[in-house]
Amino acid sequence: MASQTSTATTPASVGARRRLKLLLIVVVLFMSWAVYTLLLQYHQSNIRTGQLREVKSRLSEIQAKNQSLQQEIDRLNDPEYIGQIARKEQGMGLPGEKPIQVDK
Repeated sequence: MASQTSTATTPASVGARRRLKLLLIVVVLFMSWAVYTLLLQYHQSNIRTGQLREVKSRLSEIQAKNQSLQQEIDRLNDPEYIGQIARKEQGMGLPGEKPIQVDK
């Protein structure tokens, strides 16, 4: 009878080892997938961070240009500034003004 009990435990231990190997393979595959996904997301995050930095830089440039143009609009609403432009660039003047030309 001793030989029957040893033969009965042998197939059970072999089955347990097979299940453990299968479980180990499943765990290794899952961990490999998890590491791959983590690295892929890290890479995509770096790309998005670079794009965000570039867009923020362009935004600040555009905001500075917008502010400059807004100042120019405000200045163009000032009659004194319009008169300066008319005198300097167009050669115009107020009635009774005589333009002075300086020769070098």
